[in-house]
Amino acid sequence: MTAAPVLDPQRTALVLVDLMERIVALPLEPRRGTEVLATAEELAGVFRAAGAPVALVRVERASAAEQPPGSGLVPGLAKDGDLEVVKRTIGAFQGTGLDERLRERGVTTLVFGGIATNLGVESTARAAADLGYDLVFAEDAMAAFTTAEHEASVRLDFPRLGTVVAAADVRLTPA
Repeated sequence: MTAAPVLDPQRTALVLVDLMERIVALPLEPRRGTEVLATAEELAGVFRAAGAPVALVRVERASAAEQPPGSGLVPGLAKDGDLEVVKRTIGAFQGTGLDERLRERGVTTLVFGGIATNLGVESTARAAADLGYDLVFAEDAMAAFTTAEHEASVRLDFPRLGTVVAAADVRLTPA
């Protein structure tokens, strides 16, 4: 991991992917979903306190008439003022309006966390990079189905897209 950049809360948003009851409860590595959730909640608190946007993304199966139990965000995660996004693909930008909602707020940098590192988080991050956002990855606010999948994203892919840091090292300071 590298040194965390100082981030302007007026231009930075936290994007948390798929922190839903049924996904947080899955067997995950290198940390449990409850650990990812606790770290993500702390990070979200830092962003909210600084007046920076928090975007909470969850998935719905497009082909399902009714979503499986536990398809909502973990209770208590969403707070007033957060952006809630429902995706129907692996990434959170396709057909959701997320890009427009972030741009309306002047956001140019995204900090990522969520589950699964190599699926929803990475797919969303790749689209964000294509859209011109600067990216920061809070490594300990993520998990995957195997440690190898998580490590491939954070050691090989994410450094090519942005900066990988520990959640505690994310600093929001006005420019």
